[in-house]
Amino acid sequence: MTERRKAETRLQIAREAVRLFAERGVAATTADEIAAAAGISQRTLWRYTSSKELCVSPLLTYALDFVTALMRSWPRDRPLVEVVGVTPSSLPVGAADTDAEALRDLVLLTRTEPGLRAVWLQVHHDAELVFAEVIAERTGHGPDDLEPRMQATLLNGALRIAVEQWAWSADPEPSSLPRTVHRALDIARAGLSG
Repeated sequence: MTERRKAETRLQIAREAVRLFAERGVAATTADEIAAAAGISQRTLWRYTSSKELCVSPLLTYALDFVTALMRSWPRDRPLVEVVGVTPSSLPVGAADTDAEALRDLVLLTRTEPGLRAVWLQVHHDAELVFAEVIAERTGHGPDDLEPRMQATLLNGALRIAVEQWAWSADPEPSSLPRTVHRALDIARAGLSG
């Protein structure tokens, strides 16, 4: 299988896992049910993931991978904070709304499902390390230096909190997510004033 096809399969597994988790809960959902819903065998499912909770990771990493790719290609004369304002134009029509709905359901589940909360936090921890590497490459620092680590933490924290705020809000329309992200970044830029 091509890498693109594998990525699509992982994303489909994630969507189906979230749908089933939202309907039944994590404990009541089996790996067989996730595999059947995704149109694959349980054996194939285990080639893609090591636990049913980790099935959801691609849905979480998809946007973070997109941000990372943009950061790597972003012109050096423009601030990185502008990157998150860019919308993925490569998504098929309708996929963005479907994934936004699945993301919202997943983030809502992180409030009550500790296994999914652990996956959510681990994905963001891993992204923060990558963000620090990219920032370090752009600034001439080492990825373990304080400046890129703090900048990566601010960016990552703003993205994480924005998505949580959006998912938990009364207006979880996909179109409101970018506004929430921009607001979170504005707050992060303001820092600890006050």
